[in-house]
Amino acid sequence: MIRVGIVGLGKMGLSHLAMINAHPDVSVEAVVDSTGYILDVLGKYTGLPTFSDSERMLDEVELDAVLIATPTRFHAPMVRSVLERGIHVFCEKPLCLTSAESVELAALAAERGLVTQVGYHNRFVGAFREVKRLLDLGAIGKVTHLQAEAYGPVVLRPKGSTWRTQRTEGGGALYDYAAHPIDLLTWYAGAPIGVGGTVLGSVFSADTEDEVFGTLYFEDSVSAQISVNWSDESFRKMTTRITVIGTAGRIQADRQEVQTYLRSTAPEIEGYDPGWNVRYTTELTDPVWYYLRGEEYSAQLDHFVRRVHDRSVEPANDFASAVATDRIIEMMTADAARGPVVLAAEAPARPTAGGTLRQLLRRRA
Repeated sequence: MIRVGIVGLGKMGLSHLAMINAHPDVSVEAVVDSTGYILDVLGKYTGLPTFSDSERMLDEVELDAVLIATPTRFHAPMVRSVLERGIHVFCEKPLCLTSAESVELAALAAERGLVTQVGYHNRFVGAFREVKRLLDLGAIGKVTHLQAEAYGPVVLRPKGSTWRTQRTEGGGALYDYAAHPIDLLTWYAGAPIGVGGTVLGSVFSADTEDEVFGTLYFEDSVSAQISVNWSDESFRKMTTRITVIGTAGRIQADRQEVQTYLRSTAPEIEGYDPGWNVRYTTELTDPVWYYLRGEEYSAQLDHFVRRVHDRSVEPANDFASAVATDRIIEMMTADAARGPVVLAAEAPARPTAGGTLRQLLRRRA
């Protein structure tokens, strides 16, 4: 039985608590939050030991693993403290506000031989996993371009100041939402060598961005575009889409299905024929012990638990892989701050003996 402590009881923290508390191989030993009434309610109705300080929990409770779901600003010091005590860590995304901190924590975890994971749940969506499998099989030949999109009705009016509205806290569309499709791009194409044309635009928010657009550049002339808007009410809920184009076909996927077009030159893939093929997430997803919001949320926690039990299980999204996403977020932030290369004003037409070229053309007309 793995003894787990949970730090942060906001929307994601409470969801994680509900799921992992029902896991047959887990015993939740303590919870931490800064809000007193939440701790009072949980203590009264669950009997769980509650703390307002994570260090106190670490001092007083024997734990094998800690799940951290606080605002991103707190991740680095909390994760470091847990790792230094030799405890495994599951941390919500993104890992840190700077890639330097992420690199340091990944190295510390590797040095201590500890299991780590970051909450990029899309890697456990059946449709997105099928995209990865097809790419690993070379189904569409050489990949030339990718596109990652995420749209939804998250911020539809000016809001008061919370951590999600402050970039310094880890809020805003780039850190809070674009991180997910960016992580999928690194899963499919590896780490990029550069970024360009980044736009961080505000629709309703005063202190951070609601839109993220940009281009990532990879080795071997592969490119990717990212398009994120969390102020788009034409979508009923947040929707992530992936498109991958290759020399032998095309793959496009969202949470519901994978549509794959294979040219006659594509290699033979069992269950796939030349032309359009459709596979649905329902046929690509294994059942989970506890369903809340989507199988992928339970599946990622189960993967973490299995890795703690058995270190031979391959990591799906550990700290080392999360470093790439943090670097891209950092690069895009700097690229947006530099702004576009502005073209010089058009020089006036050179006059001729009979006037300017435009005047000459006007005379001929």
